Order: sequence, then structure tokens, then C-alpha cells
Amino acid sequence: MRRREFITLLGGAAAWPLAARAQQTTPAVSLVYDATPSEAAPFVAAFQRGLLEVGFVEGQNVAVEYRYAGSHYEQLPALVAEFVNRQIAVITPVALAARKATSTIPIVFLTGTDPVKLGLVASFNRPGGNATGVSFLTVATETKRLGLLRELLPKATVIGALADPNFLTTAGQLKDMQDAAPTLGQEIHVVEASTESQLDSGFATLAQLRPDAVVVVASPFFTGRRERLVALADHYRMPAMYSWREFPAAGGLISYGTSFTDAFRLAGVYSGRILKGEKPADRPVLMPTKFELVINLKTAKALGIAIPDKLLALADEVIE
Repeated sequence: MRRREFITLLGGAAAWPLAARAQQTTPAVSLVYDATPSEAAPFVAAFQRGLLEVGFVEGQNVAVEYRYAGSHYEQLPALVAEFVNRQIAVITPVALAARKATSTIPIVFLTGTDPVKLGLVASFNRPGGNATGVSFLTVATETKRLGLLRELLPKATVIGALADPNFLTTAGQLKDMQDAAPTLGQEIHVVEASTESQLDSGFATLAQLRPDAVVVVASPFFTGRRERLVALADHYRMPAMYSWREFPAAGGLISYGTSFTDAFRLAGVYSGRILKGEKPADRPVLMPTKFELVINLKTAKALGIAIPDKLLALADEVIE
């Protein structure tokens, strides 16, 4: 139940069956996220922009209800059940639980792993059933992050990996890292953290290992606590690689991955299209085509790291 994916269940005017539409004039979308309101703010704004792109303005022609679970993941199934019972849209990190909870309410998900293997959809092109969404496949990018870290710090051989064991894709991400590390002359030391207190103890453990650099493995739990993680990396003076640009924007050193914010926007677009009558079964699962390399020069300077010209040329964004 702690596997965290991002789900939108759309109800009200857009929900199936058609009889439900007659009971409600304003379609309702509900967003549940495993973070605090402040941590989720940029992603909520992106979701709202996606709705706007297809003609839906919150408070005018669509209602949006928000629930924030913070780090209390055990609350998520109950929140899903609440919104399923009310026949309105729900976004939840527990993809499989949502699929088990309803086979009629449309689902729009964001997932970092293969939705076919999860059983969410029949295929990427023709999902079938009541679910579709965005797959940004974080597992497929960990090897690239290690390679970029190698270019940034050629002498870095001992790499710490801070990983959230409760996140669905963590095992796959770590396997990719462990498989790729020998070819790059690196060895990976994994430290787990899945609670607030374990963030502090995890970095303290990493400090004892004395790694040359750290990879913060992609996880919604970590993304919601990006400012704290960046502060811990700064405190221990550890060069750290992240998955999303929000980390360098908060003062982290470097990130590589798809745009997490844009994935939320696409979820909003798909939610709006389904509100207009399109069926999830007919909408292909989207896969981002753009990957962002973001570097924070101020942080690099504070760590005494000179960014190679090659990396600067490759960077999509340089924060000074």
C-alpha cells in the first residue's frame, strides 16, 4: 500500500456511467498528493495549467478538491476510497489500489515505472480499461545520471545512493545503478531513508562512508522534501545528483531527468480531455521526450567544483 504512483480518477460530469453526469453540472477533479501543500504547490499549479489548456478553469467550469497526506502514506487508501465513493476524480500515489477500487471511474496516472508491467494498462498505445496517463520511466535514467556524475567528477569512485525503500521504482533504479557502476569505475553504497528522521540519519551514515558524491534516487517522498535534502547535502559538503530540476532550483548541485512539473501539466491536460468525453482506453500513455540537465553554478563554486565546459554546453539550464 506504500507503493507511490500518481493517479487521477475523474468523476462527476466526466465519470462513467452516463447516469452520473445527470446528477452533477460541474465536473469534479480531486488531487491527492503525498506531500504538504507548500511542497506540492509547483506541481499543483502545473496540473491547473494543464486543465486550463483544454478550457477548464478551477472555480468556473471545474471543481478541484485537494488532499495532502504529508508523509502519512497510510492515509492514502482511505482518501482514495472516499473519492471513489463520492464518484469524483482522485489523484493518488497508490496506482494498484485505485485500479482495485474502481473499474469504471477514469484514471489518469503519473508513474515512474512501466504501467504495463504494473497492470495499469494493456499497452502504451491502447491502454484499454479505465486508466491512462504519463510514464516518465525514472528507472531508465539512473545510468545516465551516473555517467554525468563521472564527467563532472572524474575521480569520484565511491558513490553513495540515498534511496526510499517504499517507492515502487527504487529497486529497479538501484539495480540499474549497480549494473552500470563497474563500467564507470564506480562502486555504489546504498543508504535507505523513508521517514523524516531517517533523512538526517541517512546523511549521517553517508558521511561516515565518505563517498566522493551522492545520488538521491528519484522518489516522491524525496521530491517533497527537496529543500531539506539540499540543506543536508550542503551541511556535509557532498556533491549530489538529483532527478528533477526542482532540486538545483532549491540549491542542489545538478539534476538530470524529465520535467516532473511538465508531467503534472500533462496529467491536467488528459484530465480535461476526459472531462470533455474522451475515454482513457483510447488515449495512449504519454512518455516525455525531453530530458533536462540543470546545473547550479553557485553551489558548484561553494563546493570548489569546476564544471567542465562540455557539461555546461550540454546543460539545458544553468543557475547562477
